[in-house]
Amino acid sequence: MGWSKHHKNGLIYYSPQDCYQGYTLVTPTGGNFANLIDMEGRVCHQWQSEEGIGYAYMLPDGHLLLRSGGARQGGQRVEGGAQSGAIRELDWEGNVVWEYRNPMIHHDFERLPNGNTLVLLFEPLAEDLVARIKGGSHSGNGDGEMLGDLVQEVTPSGEIVYSWRSWNHLDPEDDVICQLENREEWTHQNALNVTSDGDLLISFRRTDTVGIVDKETGAFRWKWGPGVISHQHHPTYLDNGHVLLFDNGCHRPGPTFSRVIEVDPTTSEIVWEYQGDPSISFYSYHISGAERLANGNTLICEGAPGRIFEVTPDQEIVWEYINPMPGRTVARGMPNTPVSVFRAHRYGPNHPGLQGKELDPGHYAELNQQYSGG
Repeated sequence: MGWSKHHKNGLIYYSPQDCYQGYTLVTPTGGNFANLIDMEGRVCHQWQSEEGIGYAYMLPDGHLLLRSGGARQGGQRVEGGAQSGAIRELDWEGNVVWEYRNPMIHHDFERLPNGNTLVLLFEPLAEDLVARIKGGSHSGNGDGEMLGDLVQEVTPSGEIVYSWRSWNHLDPEDDVICQLENREEWTHQNALNVTSDGDLLISFRRTDTVGIVDKETGAFRWKWGPGVISHQHHPTYLDNGHVLLFDNGCHRPGPTFSRVIEVDPTTSEIVWEYQGDPSISFYSYHISGAERLANGNTLICEGAPGRIFEVTPDQEIVWEYINPMPGRTVARGMPNTPVSVFRAHRYGPNHPGLQGKELDPGHYAELNQQYSGG
């Protein structure tokens, strides 16, 4: 979105009677902490992890499940698309109670009802397959290696009990890489969620594709997106069977803008949409997400500029917050710019993980004063 260098950070707007009340989890990109903030934008609880936190969400017991900072091999940081070294679980006090390590972990993960965890990993593709995959720019990829996306289910002890290799269910002729992307990856899966039936809900950024995968057979039940959406993120499965997602819009023909859409997989029709007014006022080139709240509103994370806001079904903004927390901004080298946020989540006061927990902003008075500029 467009910014004035004089714009305010922190809480911008709050209409109490129109909001879904609760606490919002904010994790700055490149930081080593995650904050729960109240509706006034005040920190009420903080988790810290010495390995960094790339993305996190809260479990029903109040624990924090997170993807760590960048992976390291031989002491050297491995750069890659939201690539990490571990999935870790912290209790309310920040103690590590579980972790799974693999330097090819990236982007997303999902704790299942059976206690296992779905993880998303990179895996190199065979040369003969790479030669058949269409699209993408060949510049800067001299060795020809290409990564594919692998989903695995791991038990609490780290045993792998399920694997889904995306490339076994894709077609090099039809699943074409955007011509403005390089060929270091085929699909760049940036989301991993599940449906009410336990099937996989996936998002492939480089091929503009979202889909529902039958977990048992590995085949797509629904596959949609090219020509309609552009480099989307964070599809989630709604109670009505629809899919909500953040359509980033980068590399979209014509004016550049983002939007949030709700799609009916049975018809592939868009049944609800949020755009900025004007449309170019709402835009995030990458990351970002959206989730439907219990009152029907939608919490949107415009990730690149670190803007989080809540809208009603009629597209009225009723809560707006600009991340003031330190971390790594996407506008590197530019002072006083907001720090990006991969995703944000809102938890209602009745969330089981918050029951009996102390959520007093007074315990973080110094931190809150710092964030408010005081």
